[in-house]
Amino acid sequence: QVQLVESGGGLVQPGGSLRLSCVISGGTFSAYDMGWYRQAPGAGREFVAAINWSGGSTTYYADSAKGRFTISKDNAKYTVYLHMNSLVPGDTTVYYCAVDSTLGGPDNWGKGTQVTVSS
Repeated sequence: QVQLVESGGGLVQPGGSLRLSCVISGGTFSAYDMGWYRQAPGAGREFVAAINWSGGSTTYYADSAKGRFTISKDNAKYTVYLHMNSLVPGDTTVYYCAVDSTLGGPDNWGKGTQVTVSS
């Protein structure tokens, strides 16, 4: 059973930075894309960024993430990162890592890591 475990969340001041990590473990793993999503209380899960896992490194970003967030990966370490800069209070929420193994959208999720941007 493939598991995704996020880490790196925490409390940061406005304008600060964080790096989230998602480690993939367990079972035979294959994926087309790996992505980061976020979900505020009472809201739907929102796409943040994605990266092609196998066969390239194409990246995709939500408009809210462009210019501030960077997604990257280390295939050898089975890890995906989300580098977040210029954080604002509106970025406060839980961030989830997800795998798309069929090109049908995310089909496996981590449990999330809390990011809080506050002074």
